Amino acid sequence: MNTPSSETSTATTVRIIASPQSWVEGEAVRQLEAVARLPGMRLAVGLPDLHPGKGAPVGAAFESEGFLYPYLVGSDIGCGMGLWDVDLLARKAKAERWAAKLDLEGPWEGDTDAVLAEQGASSTGFESALGTVGGGNHFAEVQRVEEVHDARVFEALGLREERLLLLVHSGSRGLGESILRRHVDRHAAGGLAAESEEARAYLARHDGAVLWAKANRALVAQRALEGIGATGRRVLDVCHNSVTARHEGGRVGWLHRKGAAPWDEGPVVIPGSRGALSYLVLPVGTGEQSAYSLAHGAGRKWTRTAARERLKERFTAESLTRTSFKSHVVCEDRDLLFEEAPPAYKAIDRVVTDLVEAGLVRVVATLAPVLTYKTRGRTAE
Repeated sequence: MNTPSSETSTATTVRIIASPQSWVEGEAVRQLEAVARLPGMRLAVGLPDLHPGKGAPVGAAFESEGFLYPYLVGSDIGCGMGLWDVDLLARKAKAERWAAKLDLEGPWEGDTDAVLAEQGASSTGFESALGTVGGGNHFAEVQRVEEVHDARVFEALGLREERLLLLVHSGSRGLGESILRRHVDRHAAGGLAAESEEARAYLARHDGAVLWAKANRALVAQRALEGIGATGRRVLDVCHNSVTARHEGGRVGWLHRKGAAPWDEGPVVIPGSRGALSYLVLPVGTGEQSAYSLAHGAGRKWTRTAARERLKERFTAESLTRTSFKSHVVCEDRDLLFEEAPPAYKAIDRVVTDLVEAGLVRVVATLAPVLTYKTRGRTAE
């Protein structure tokens, strides 16, 4: 089996899992190699959705020993994907009606303490944002099943081909930003000695933000389901911005995921752009070559500025509220509508094919957008 990767033999292993058919920006590779030179770094892996980030690439996983690096996790600690099975038949979808009325903005008026407690999380002072999607590439998307590729796994998850699904991509909102800012104000992009008191304090705040983010996705889903008049059951929830300890062979390694879904937590949804399919996949193989991580999405092809400049010449804002799947997009921030347009992203089918060819996943089903919710506001956070 062909495993598309490139590797350099240094003190730190640097590996990029991408086929020759996949385009990976040179700046992303440079950032990956720069991170590999940090003290204690042992493994740096770029996944097929690798693209440049703020100082460190997105779509990557890093394992270090003796040090951990909060800036590799970034500001949206706990960001991830949750998938819900919706108790509503796809043929009964009312996408146009839902697009006109669905509103997930503003503070939720219910008992946030109870929502947090259900996920084992605690109040943090950021609860006015709990249950909101946020800006950037975050979304809540009603989906239908396009095709089932592995009926056994699909059915084992309790899914039915004729029903709708809801995919939520969101994180810890301002909480994660505050945690990173606290670190950066003292250490800039520097790391922390793993056994230090500062590292333990950061990890405690980090772990709290991961739980808070999971609660946020659950509440976003609850609000979205109520908005379309349905109920749902959570099928999976995975985090793709985190740092976790890995105990192996008597040593402790620190696995940083920056826009990298976990390989070792069961099925994962890898979304495309709002005008492309999403892939429900099952991890296979050993996961060792990819630092036990998977691509978390299509990955940006263009920067936000480039996307605005290029696409405003080709499309009207109104045209971007509908997709080739005839799905609807709710995004009342005009700049964000162009920044997040499908052409700004890599082809998701190529990203997933690279993972399949690398022996990392098996496709369970493809999911098509019906309604993508971004924001009702004029300015993305």
